[in-house]
Amino acid sequence: MTEPNDWVPAGIDVNQPSAARVYDYFLGGAHNFAVDRALAEQIAAMTPNIGETMRSNRVFLRRAVRYLAGQGVRQFLDIGSGIPTAGNVHEIALAAAPDARVVYVDIDPVAVEHSRAILAGVDGTGVILADMRDVDRVLAEAEKAGLDFSQPVAVLLAGVLHFVPDSDDPGALVAALGAAVVPGSYLLISHATADGQPPEVIEAQRLSGRTGTEIVLRPAAVLTSYFKGFDLVDPGLVFIPQWRPDPSDPVDEHPERVGAYAGVGRKG
Repeated sequence: MTEPNDWVPAGIDVNQPSAARVYDYFLGGAHNFAVDRALAEQIAAMTPNIGETMRSNRVFLRRAVRYLAGQGVRQFLDIGSGIPTAGNVHEIALAAAPDARVVYVDIDPVAVEHSRAILAGVDGTGVILADMRDVDRVLAEAEKAGLDFSQPVAVLLAGVLHFVPDSDDPGALVAALGAAVVPGSYLLISHATADGQPPEVIEAQRLSGRTGTEIVLRPAAVLTSYFKGFDLVDPGLVFIPQWRPDPSDPVDEHPERVGAYAGVGRKG
């Protein structure tokens, strides 16, 4: 049976798995195809916690955006945003602060076109098709989309830096983004790691390369270095479930199972 694809822009190969659509599938979204689901299930069979990891990442992002809005942040630059799902950044930010401005950035044309369709008519939002490795373009387009870099901005890098290979120097990319924002701005990072993980995680990493965006697992020391120029807010860089859990959340006795760290820093 042919799946409806009227939300996919012309020229997109729906027979090639997309990292954004695989992520959408794990989050319970509807914007994915059989090829994406097949790869997702293959990865999930080897790493049963992968879906939990991705959902935990989204829950962390929501908690962090609420925290940032509570700190007075009104501008959010979400890089590597993927396909919007329920409870995305703009929904959380605008609910907390109706005057907030959220700009989404992604390299995947499918993710961007669908984001534009969802956000059509939603005040306070913008969507950019850009490669985060071209920081100058990202910043210029974000300014055109309504961000004022003379005022604090929260740069959100949730689950995206592990798609940037070492050859593209992700630390330098983060440093360039950090240099572009004023004191009082924030940097958010969540990132996959091999710290505390079993060997099958490495095989799942190899499978991720089939989407054209292989995951690079990095240790805590490297991720901490990305926050140079920013002061990590409590509780620092921790496994995702440990970052400011809601009081009603059950205590996770094995937070390392999610295989990802999270942290938020403030530029002084």
